[in-house]
Amino acid sequence: MRDLFRFLFRIRNTLLFLALLGISSVLLYNGNTHHRAEAISSSNAIAGTLFSWRKDITDYANLKEVNARLVAENANWRNRHSSAYAPVEDLFVRINDTIRRQQYSYLPAKVVNSTWHKPRNFITLDKGSANGLHDDMGVIGPNGIVGVIRDVNAHFASVISVLNPDVKTSVKVRRTGHFGLLYWDTNNPVTSSVVDIPKHARVHPGDTVVTMGGDGIFPADVPVGMVLSVENPPGRQDQAITVHLFEDMTRSGFVYVVNDLQRAERDTLEKEHEAP
Repeated sequence: MRDLFRFLFRIRNTLLFLALLGISSVLLYNGNTHHRAEAISSSNAIAGTLFSWRKDITDYANLKEVNARLVAENANWRNRHSSAYAPVEDLFVRINDTIRRQQYSYLPAKVVNSTWHKPRNFITLDKGSANGLHDDMGVIGPNGIVGVIRDVNAHFASVISVLNPDVKTSVKVRRTGHFGLLYWDTNNPVTSSVVDIPKHARVHPGDTVVTMGGDGIFPADVPVGMVLSVENPPGRQDQAITVHLFEDMTRSGFVYVVNDLQRAERDTLEKEHEAP
């Protein structure tokens, strides 16, 4: 306590100056309307700046929750979009507010691990069989296709990325309708090849490539990429087409798992035909 008094005694002149400054400021602002208005305006500006900083910090801290909510809303939108429905061709239908029945549903999931620089690349999702996931389900991102689920356990799923030559997805050129296979042999995480499109097909750089659909994995017309180059190498009956993938496979974030609601019915029928 004695040291405190000694310190205050040493700075007594500074304390006296601050006290007189405070008193004079109060007298000035209370006795002058203009100065009081300026003081209020300045204090409001400072308070507004502080509140703005606090709001920015709060918004940043809540980004995770906001992103999760946006992903859930996007999944709900995809479930309602016309691409998730198939036309009803029965003789009689029950009409509510649509003459289509839902064929695909979408489940949001988060990428917890991924590779893009290896000869065969994989992605790990934070959803598994407990969430209804199983093998051979398609995975799409905000901009295009991502891959196909290979293995699942209760809480995680392993996805074969489109940056993996083990995945060959049926695709088509939107403008011409010619179809082929997406095959990753470029060793580049932003490009891939489309094979099995005949040489007579008039494919040009700038054409859009989308999914073919009908395979029980991806719906039709999901964006894949844009044609970068088209070559006609001798000795091949198909064109060598390179596309720039719409989906950035080097990023991590949220994706959507595609569930074909009619797949079990179709698989059962096909197995009956395969039985001896």
